Amino acid sequence: MSPLDPFLTLGIERRFEVDLARVERQHRELSRALHPDRYVSAPPGERRAALERAVQVNEAFRVVRDPVRRAEALFALAGVPVGEDREPKAAPAFLMEVMEHREALAEAKAARDRAAIEALATAVRSREAEAERALARGLDGGADPATLVGRLGELRFYRRFLEEADAALEEWTDGSL
Repeated sequence: MSPLDPFLTLGIERRFEVDLARVERQHRELSRALHPDRYVSAPPGERRAALERAVQVNEAFRVVRDPVRRAEALFALAGVPVGEDREPKAAPAFLMEVMEHREALAEAKAARDRAAIEALATAVRSREAEAERALARGLDGGADPATLVGRLGELRFYRRFLEEADAALEEWTDGSL
């Protein structure tokens, strides 16, 4: 079974770099057209088909608006296996960087050093943006997708790191730092 093409489902070009405002408008228009209220008097088969299509549109929107899931979809559509257990191992330099960032975050959390966590998050957000730009250049520029899978792994690390840093900062929003 071929993977769902979220780009086709939403009627947008198959690219990593997308205009999220346009995607949101397209999703809203499709959702409006497929809303169950429009099919109240339709035959059961037509109502069911509209509901299934609405579910596909919603899932496609969730995929396309998320850079990691969008990249995964593009890789899958290109026939490149993705998933943390199927991708090549990260480069040693990147793994060292990951370890250093994790240690720095653990130390900053232990010290309840809000400024250090914010600085780490800012640095990692910059690296995340760099990885997204590299994926956009490669995937949208016609590069062999198999050569870009490592960037997807980097993007996943940056996402997890930022979620952890943001969670730590949220714990302290009461001004206790």
